Amino acid sequence: MTSPAPGLTVVIPAHNEAAYLPRYLPTVLTSLAHWQAASGEQGEVIVVDNASTDATAEMAATFGVRVISESVRSIGRVRNAGANAARSPRLFFTDADVALPAEAISAAASALDTGAVGGAIPPLYTPDRLGARLLCAYWDHYRARHGGAQGVAQFATAAAFKAIGGYREDLLMSEDVDLFARLTAHGRITAAPVKILDDLRVRPSTRRYDQWSSLRMLWWQNPITARLRLSSPRMWRHWYETTVR
Repeated sequence: MTSPAPGLTVVIPAHNEAAYLPRYLPTVLTSLAHWQAASGEQGEVIVVDNASTDATAEMAATFGVRVISESVRSIGRVRNAGANAARSPRLFFTDADVALPAEAISAAASALDTGAVGGAIPPLYTPDRLGARLLCAYWDHYRARHGGAQGVAQFATAAAFKAIGGYREDLLMSEDVDLFARLTAHGRITAAPVKILDDLRVRPSTRRYDQWSSLRMLWWQNPITARLRLSSPRMWRHWYETTVR
């Protein structure tokens, strides 16, 4: 007998995250359990193992989640692989090093169920160094002013996600900003809003901010670099190849 399709899918891209999954994946499962208990529906978590050379897939499997593989190192392609494997009408995207509050998935599902085409939950970064904190504060201000949203916690109806073509797979950086802009435009056309859930915060790890110098982070995350040659593997190889663990 075929099991019923889940009502919501959480998609988590993961490259060499065996050490981080035990710390952060339980927060996702707790948030999903809260939504399941309140809604009476069942959800699923799909971890997309992206060419890991450690035990990422095996570690994810110990938590009882679905694990699929994507060999191409492109964050948009990895997120899309998870969405394509999903069978649910609601999609929630987060990262392997992000802690969700217990209310996160319930709040996202409620927004979608009341007419939103998608949305996001803002991040709260708490790096150790002053320079890193100032950089994070700048991007918080920028997103608040311009209405953007990071991929650390984005959500959408599966129908809207499909209608806009998902994440751009040619973008090696800022694919989340691009998706949110297109999702917002789609919402205007269909008279359905996108919602930023400002009363909540997700907590991404600050591993890059804490281990890289502030100048190095400023180079990679300033408004100019963040728009440079986003489809160039040569431009962004350093970001992909020197992932901090």
